[in-house]
Amino acid sequence: DNLIRIFTNNKSKFMSTKKRLFLLDAFALIFRGYYALIKNPSINSKGMDTSAILGFTNSLLDVIRREKPDHLAVAFDKGGSQQRTEAYPEYKSHRQETPEAIKIAVPYIQEILKAMHIPIIEKSGFEADDLIGTLSVQAEKAGYQTFMVTPDKDFAQLVTDNVFMYKPARMGNGIEIWGVDKVKEKFEVDDPKQVIDYLGMMGDAADNIPGLPGVGDKTARKFIKEYGSMENLLANTSDLKGKMKEKVEDNAELGILSKQLATIILDCPVEFHEEDFELNTPDFDKVTEVFKELEFRRALENMQRIFETQISSTKSEIGNPNIPKKSENKTKNDSLSGSDTKDQENIQFDLFSAPIDNTSEEEYISGYKNIENTNHFYQFVNTELSQKLLLQKLMQQKSVCFDTETTGLNTMTAELVGIAFSYKKGKGYYVPLPENRVKALQIVDFFKPFFENEDIEKVGQNLKFDIKILYHYNIDVKGKLFDTMLAHYLINPDMRHNMNILSETYLNYQPVSIEKLIGKKGKNQKSMREVILEEQTGYAVEDVDITFQLKEILNTDLDKDNLKKLFSEIEVRLITVLAKMELEGINLDSEFLNSLSHDLNNDVLALEKKIYTEADTEFNLASPKQLGVVLFENLKLIDKPKKTKTGQYATGEEILSKLASEHEIIADILKWRGLVKLKNTYVDALPNEVNKKTGRIHTTYSQAVAATGRLSSNNPNLQNIPIRTERGKLVRKAFVPRDENYILLAADYSQIELRLIAEMSGDEEMKASFLRGEDIHRSTAAKVFNVPLEEVTREQRSNAKTVNFGIIYGVSAFGLSRQTDLSRKESKELIDTYYLTYPTLKEYISKQINFARENGYVETILGRRRYLKNINSKNSIVRSADERNAVNAPIQGSAADIIKIAMINIHEIFEKENFKSKMLLQVHDELVFDIHKDELKIIKPIIKKEMENAYKLSIPLIVDLGEGDNWLEAH
Repeated sequence: DNLIRIFTNNKSKFMSTKKRLFLLDAFALIFRGYYALIKNPSINSKGMDTSAILGFTNSLLDVIRREKPDHLAVAFDKGGSQQRTEAYPEYKSHRQETPEAIKIAVPYIQEILKAMHIPIIEKSGFEADDLIGTLSVQAEKAGYQTFMVTPDKDFAQLVTDNVFMYKPARMGNGIEIWGVDKVKEKFEVDDPKQVIDYLGMMGDAADNIPGLPGVGDKTARKFIKEYGSMENLLANTSDLKGKMKEKVEDNAELGILSKQLATIILDCPVEFHEEDFELNTPDFDKVTEVFKELEFRRALENMQRIFETQISSTKSEIGNPNIPKKSENKTKNDSLSGSDTKDQENIQFDLFSAPIDNTSEEEYISGYKNIENTNHFYQFVNTELSQKLLLQKLMQQKSVCFDTETTGLNTMTAELVGIAFSYKKGKGYYVPLPENRVKALQIVDFFKPFFENEDIEKVGQNLKFDIKILYHYNIDVKGKLFDTMLAHYLINPDMRHNMNILSETYLNYQPVSIEKLIGKKGKNQKSMREVILEEQTGYAVEDVDITFQLKEILNTDLDKDNLKKLFSEIEVRLITVLAKMELEGINLDSEFLNSLSHDLNNDVLALEKKIYTEADTEFNLASPKQLGVVLFENLKLIDKPKKTKTGQYATGEEILSKLASEHEIIADILKWRGLVKLKNTYVDALPNEVNKKTGRIHTTYSQAVAATGRLSSNNPNLQNIPIRTERGKLVRKAFVPRDENYILLAADYSQIELRLIAEMSGDEEMKASFLRGEDIHRSTAAKVFNVPLEEVTREQRSNAKTVNFGIIYGVSAFGLSRQTDLSRKESKELIDTYYLTYPTLKEYISKQINFARENGYVETILGRRRYLKNINSKNSIVRSADERNAVNAPIQGSAADIIKIAMINIHEIFEKENFKSKMLLQVHDELVFDIHKDELKIIKPIIKKEMENAYKLSIPLIVDLGEGDNWLEAH
């Protein structure tokens, strides 16, 4: 009995001696890799979206690394399932067209697989599910364990004692292996085969399998428990009641069909011959060629290590001098910073000794490296002597990476918990700080000579955060800066730039997750101060160690892409400027906003009454569902209203705007929405953003978000303060000077984007208008409408203005007609005339698009790149978007570069002259200042001069200045 029990409990261990076959579901892994990075895709220097290829490749290599399989193959769909489509033509018919990046990915993936000598399994008219299912059955009969590598739940029906679902790791979660017991638990079935009945009953939206109407997940599970199968359910419909009975009986044939569609076919024309599926050594030359083209540097290194290990694993490690042994004496952090005399005597040896490479071969090649399997020497420094020694060492360095650990992410309220330093790979130190602020200030002040040394380069990830934190501890960080986040932002603006992503991408290293230390967001999340010192040290020093290593790699890439000047002269210098602006904040008249809120509330209530009268009923105006019924069923405003995917009427802004001129109720609804948004988003929300300590609002500017190079403002977003509507403009009235001794000044570039397109295109007609100081919109109207300048009407100027700005964004005749009162024919004629008026402009646009097609990117006047991954797409909608960006991005980006130069120059003058006046806000093409009234006459010409001369064009840059007791007056 004991033997039976032991065997039963350890069945999988006893079976592990069997040969193992791994079958990968190609498209499931390809789509998964693509959509995992959909918001921040992996883009190479050619502008190609490699997310799908990289995602699949990483999954493949991870399986090989973890499992060291004997046999492996990859199955692809080819033309869909002929059998299912014949039975049900709507099968998968609703699916959208495959994204271009995935279409491009498949040939590359198959080329990689061929180079790795991995079998590709595909048969016309069969899906990968069916091929994998068929091979699993055959392999099981041949004595194999089969692992179906896929995230697709449908495969659960195939699981047996020897066939498993293998769900790859994702989003920080480990792999999952589903055996029989796991499938039973997940689906609440007695046998994995019942998963077919479960899928048949509830249907599958992804595959357009209809299922039984009204039967969802819970009901399907209930039916499986009670009846066991679809057939048994249909044979006992007399047990059912009401609508459910009626639905099931009326759709019995649909249920049987759905089960048929959900059943994986097990007799496809493929055969398992074990010699064909053996995992062999890749052709490294061919793999290297493909990976280099794709720029998969880390993946190539990872693959080489994996296969080198598999080759060397057949050799005994005993007596092999080429395989380093793991040290048995891994130094503990706490032994390096003790308080007794003996420890202090030995501390200099420990503190500044070089790390020893004691990483074992097994750990070295185990996929992503991490703190557990990588050699490192991380030490906390918590005594006066050790801190003195550390400072001495820091002062001898040319470049040091540092990072602050804090109690939170709000730089205006967070407190320092500790500071980490690193200046050599694999080595770093952590200075913990006490909760007592006086003592903490004393320790931080001790390191002031380092932070304020002009000759030591300070390296960091998002240095602005650290600079602001240290400012509250009386530290003014000086010297050359290198920010890895900003460096990567310039190198690959469309990718994510957080340190974990960079570490995994460039160093093949997986850092300790912050959630591992303090828990996930929520009331139970700890403060960093509550984390034990050893864990703080490991986490904090790992960050600076990684960042220091990244600096070297990214610095090389900046040089390679000719981005070093843009990085060092603009982006890095701007860090301090933005830090000072954010710390300064801006004053807010909360009482005015409270009064405005009261007025808006009255207007909203009055509009609601008016709308209820027009609708002849009261309803929830904020409910799209109720609004749709009122507009399109009760009032029948249009004959064929659009519906959303959920079946309710579409009542979005775009839909209603088209009808606003025809129906008064819709105009009122749009007006009501605008007032409600204004009240909720700005008028009521802004007073809550006032910092209790400073009494001011402190926005945060992000340099590494917008791919065009523009800054973005968050918490709160002060760049979206309304300006187009009269009520919206009033919000700006709430932004006021520091006190009665100050006045707000707004400096705004006049038509900078149009001046830039005139400059960059070289169009002589457009440049001449600017050189003559003409109103460019009036001048354009005079030319395109063929009337004297003084006779241009307001409507003609308005239409010309729309075209002027629309050209930058690739406006079409249809788009122009939507934005003006012109018909589509009139719009086309206007655009054609416009290009005849400015012939060089059309030529410039064509050149920009052609350059993008050939190079995969476009550049600003200062070399900032915007990669356009879909510029050569066969999908015209996708391609046209990148064609517009090819023209627009250099213009927007150049404008962003110019205002950044102006900000840097003005800030440095203010600092040098020690002015009381401060720069407060950057809002697109506008800068807002808090000017001391005694300095107004001196500063106004400085601001105008620096902004207009930030970058020399052949036509003048013009800046308009305004001043007032609030932002609205100044603007």
